[in-house]
Amino acid sequence: AALRALDMGLIMGGNLLRADLEAALASIAAEPSDGEGDGAEAVDEEANRWREGLDRNRDIADALKILPTKSLSCKEIARRSCISLEEFICDHFLPETPVIISGCIDHWPAMTKWKNIQYLKKIAGDRTVPVEVGKSYVCSEWKQELITFSQFLERMWSTACPSNLTYLAQHPLFEQIKELHEDIMVPDYCYAGGGELQSLNAWFGPHGTVTPLHHDPHHNILAQVLGRKYIRLYPGSVSEDLYPHTETMLSNTSQVDLDNVDMNEFPKVENLDFMDCILEEGDMLYIPPKWWHYVRSLSISFSISFWWRTTVISPSA
Repeated sequence: AALRALDMGLIMGGNLLRADLEAALASIAAEPSDGEGDGAEAVDEEANRWREGLDRNRDIADALKILPTKSLSCKEIARRSCISLEEFICDHFLPETPVIISGCIDHWPAMTKWKNIQYLKKIAGDRTVPVEVGKSYVCSEWKQELITFSQFLERMWSTACPSNLTYLAQHPLFEQIKELHEDIMVPDYCYAGGGELQSLNAWFGPHGTVTPLHHDPHHNILAQVLGRKYIRLYPGSVSEDLYPHTETMLSNTSQVDLDNVDMNEFPKVENLDFMDCILEEGDMLYIPPKWWHYVRSLSISFSISFWWRTTVISPSA
């Protein structure tokens, strides 16, 4: 109960009394636990389910059955291994072209620790987090709830009905739970252009979670720590052909549902070129500002987005 009250303060109160709230949380975390753990058999069963969830849809043929039409048939996103900051700036940041960078986060503790569901439960199980429930935020039945992290982990297996899909999306989890922050690092690429980090958000959920086609105002590095995701990108130059919502709150989101495109209502979409990829564990994807992106989890997936803005004027400004 104390943890829930303190978490509500962190989630709802911004910076108000933040130092006091964090000190109280640290003091509770230091207390020895008197709870009984699950039996060894139950722990083993849960670990097996967790591994199976992470390994889902590794076969491309299986993945294509659930992806939007024409997936992985257009232009692939460039893939490079551990490029230098100078190469990133010259080849991708300044021209604002997407790239997958591999081999740069293998040393993060998260890459091994988060594969253990018992570790996540120990660190965060009793903490309260905000989650989204429903296929996506543009659906009428979509809602938000506050539940414990352990309750959220239990919902990983409830994926049969899209309206019950539960997603911890775009939440500053690492500000709230410092122990998880210690398992990751800010990539050097986020300092390109005299970069200033704007937000560091968690995207964690079961297979089948979808972020509809939309664009963001900042430079973005999306790091894939667990599982895999399908991502499709369209450049900002085709914005009008993607039929953005007219209302202000959703003006950065397309009216087009890529999973079920109505070609009569949105005819211009059919012949648009796009880039796409399957983002694997250990990959990072650079998404430039104003590039439209659609994201679908192919397995249990934990991603982190690093948004930053620059002090230099970009070519598209």
